[in-house]
Amino acid sequence: MKNKKNLSELDDLPPLRDVIEAHDLRAQKALGQNFLLDQNITDKIVRESGDFDGVYVFEIGPGPGGLTRSLLKSAAKKVIAIEFDPRAVAALQDLQARAGERLDIHHGDALAVDLPAMVPEPRAIVANLPYNIATPLLINWLKDMRKNQNTYGFMSLMFQKEVADRICAPPGGKAYGRLSVMAQWLCDVRVIYDLPPSAFTPPPKVRSAVVHFVPKTLPSDAPSFAAVEKITEAAFGQRRKMIRSSLKKYIGAIEALGLDPTSRAENLKVEDFINLAKLLKI
Repeated sequence: MKNKKNLSELDDLPPLRDVIEAHDLRAQKALGQNFLLDQNITDKIVRESGDFDGVYVFEIGPGPGGLTRSLLKSAAKKVIAIEFDPRAVAALQDLQARAGERLDIHHGDALAVDLPAMVPEPRAIVANLPYNIATPLLINWLKDMRKNQNTYGFMSLMFQKEVADRICAPPGGKAYGRLSVMAQWLCDVRVIYDLPPSAFTPPPKVRSAVVHFVPKTLPSDAPSFAAVEKITEAAFGQRRKMIRSSLKKYIGAIEALGLDPTSRAENLKVEDFINLAKLLKI
C-alpha cells in the first residue's frame, strides 16, 4: 500500500526546472545526461513497469529526480538512487529530506556498485540510463541474473531506440546480435514506451525507448554466462561470414546439433547459441 504521508509530502516539491537552475545542473554530454522532466511520462513508466509493493527499487542516474518522484509515489518499500554527478546528489537532498527512509542516495559509479549486496530481495531496477554506459550496465545486471534468477524481479530501462531495438530484435535482421541473444536468453523483453527527443532536456539527437525485462527460469543445465559471451562474440564478430567459418572450431558441435553450416550468425535462434554454449567447458 502506498504511504499516504510520503505522498502528501511530495505534493509541493519545486518544479524540476527550478531544481536544475538552483543547482546549476545543466546536462553534461560527457556523463550521458538527458533529463526526463515530464511527470506524466515518468508516472507512466512506473505504472507500466509492474507491481512495486514491498520492492527495493534501484534508480541509476536520477539527475534532478523526475523519475525518482514517480517511484516514490509507487508502493516501493525503498528507492535507492545511484548518482555519479555531485551536482545531482546535492539537488536531490530536498527530495531525500521529504521522502525520509524511503529514499537512499548513493554518490558513486553504478558500474562499480554491487547492487544485490545493498538490499535484500525483492529488488527491481527502473532507470533513465546514462546512454554512454547503458550497455555495460545491462551486461552487469544480466550477469547478476544468471547467478540468481531472483536477483531482480524486473527491470525497466531507458535506452537509445537503436539499442532497444537490438535488445528485442528477432533473428534474421541486422539489429539481431550479441545483445539480443544475451538479453533474450535470460529475460522476456519488450518495449513498453517509445519517446521522442522532445521529451528530454536537452533533446538528444535520437529517439529513446523503455525496455521491460522479466527474468526467465533457466534449466539446470544452462551454460555459463562466459560461455554464451564467447560463442556469440565469435559468431557476431564476423557476422558476414558463414558459421562454418566464424565458428570453425565448433564445427563438430554445429553438425551434431543439426545446424546449417552455411548459415550466418543472424540466422541462428537464441536457443541455437545456448545449445552451442553448453558444449563449452567454461
